[in-house]
Amino acid sequence: MGSSQLEPKIFACSQSKELAEKIAKSYGVKLGNVVVSRFSDGEFQPAFVESVRGRRVFIIGSTFPTADNLMEMLLMLDAAKRASARHITAVIPYFGWARQDRKDQPRVAIGAKLVANLIQTAGATRIMTMDLHADQIQGFFEKPVDHLFASTIFLPHVKKLNLENITIASPDMGGSKRAYAYSKYLESEVVICYKQRLKANVISTMELIGDVKDRHVILVDDMIDTGGTLTKAADLMMEKGALSVRAICTHPILSGNAYEHIEKSKLLELIVSDTIPLKKQSSKIKVVSCAPLFADVMHKVQDNTSISGQFLM
Repeated sequence: MGSSQLEPKIFACSQSKELAEKIAKSYGVKLGNVVVSRFSDGEFQPAFVESVRGRRVFIIGSTFPTADNLMEMLLMLDAAKRASARHITAVIPYFGWARQDRKDQPRVAIGAKLVANLIQTAGATRIMTMDLHADQIQGFFEKPVDHLFASTIFLPHVKKLNLENITIASPDMGGSKRAYAYSKYLESEVVICYKQRLKANVISTMELIGDVKDRHVILVDDMIDTGGTLTKAADLMMEKGALSVRAICTHPILSGNAYEHIEKSKLLELIVSDTIPLKKQSSKIKVVSCAPLFADVMHKVQDNTSISGQFLM
């Protein structure tokens, strides 16, 4: 049997073990065995317990802070390269450090470009990710990038809600392209929030461009961090006469007082994927798994077939 026909091996970084198990199950293989040795000072060393020589290897791990999560991905990529894996795909459901995609002020790093360089240097021959914070980050890589869209899993969920008078909303100007893509599929109207920030995570003013009166509003964004923008937008829309406000956010970072903001807000529901494990449960948060989508695209990569049918936007 040629090496291209050998079954691929799927491994998980510690932070994404639960998601990786779902992906492996959906793919139809067992998750590979990795042992992580830890030193008393915090240094750690992952090791594959089985041979990967000549195989296609998928290493699954979101790179949200702390930096240990990114470091573990890098060490596992390097280990696979040195163990003679034939193809090494870094499956990064949430690509952390992506908000640093340009120099937006003097004397700062372009963190997303640095991380892309590190991942390639470590040994990745392909990158698979979902809903990058900025599409152009794909261009930071010299290797093939499969950039998946969470709309593939969220839109069927929205359809099942059977809502009439839907309006899709973007919480800021930067997300308008995503909002228009959702609205095109749902044949709905679009509104956009215009916000001004005093500093990171602090909004000074917010205004609404468009009408939400007597509409069921669905806010769409690539991530939710502190929840300040989203909950402020939801409260504003209810004041303007919306019937209900839901939010769809691919990556549930949910740091700081995010859970408190969500519970106190007029948001009816927050729909997220499992790219990042939730810190705690909430009656307002609904998780839609991205595992079947990643498993399907991984199958197609293994079989060298087109993945274009997976793109709803």
